[in-house]
Amino acid sequence: MKKISVIYWSGTGNTEQMAKAVAEGAKSNETEVSLITAGKAGIEDVSGSYSIAFGCPSMGAEELDSDEMEPFIAAVEKETIKGKNIILFGSYDWGDGQWMREWEERMKTAGAIVIKTLIVQNTPDEDDILKCKELGRKLSV
Repeated sequence: MKKISVIYWSGTGNTEQMAKAVAEGAKSNETEVSLITAGKAGIEDVSGSYSIAFGCPSMGAEELDSDEMEPFIAAVEKETIKGKNIILFGSYDWGDGQWMREWEERMKTAGAIVIKTLIVQNTPDEDDILKCKELGRKLSV
C-alpha cells in the first residue's frame, strides 16, 4: 500500500478545506493517507511517503507562511524531496499566483516531480473541492 502525506498550513481555513479534499481523493485508490499540519510534520513524513501534497496560502507579498511552512519546506528541499511525486495547492486573496509559480520552480530545482499545482481564490467552492479531490487521485496513481 502506498503512503501519501498531505502537509499543509492554513490561516483562515481555506487551505485546510483544500487539504482535506486532497486527502479524501487520495484515499480513493486504497492508499494510506496522512493529513498533517506543517507544524506537526517531520522529515519522516516526506521521506517515508510515496507521494506528497503540500498546501499553503499566499502570505504577505506572495510568499509561504514564514512561521511553519517555510521552515518545513526549507528542511525537506535539501535532499528529502528529490525524486518524490508532489502536488502543490493553496488559496489566495490578492496577487496573481506568483507565490505558487515560485514554489513550483523551487520544488523542481530541488529535484521533486511536480505533478500539478492548484490555486483557489478565497474560499473553495464545490467545483474547487472536486478539483482538490482529483489532485489527490492523481497523487495516488
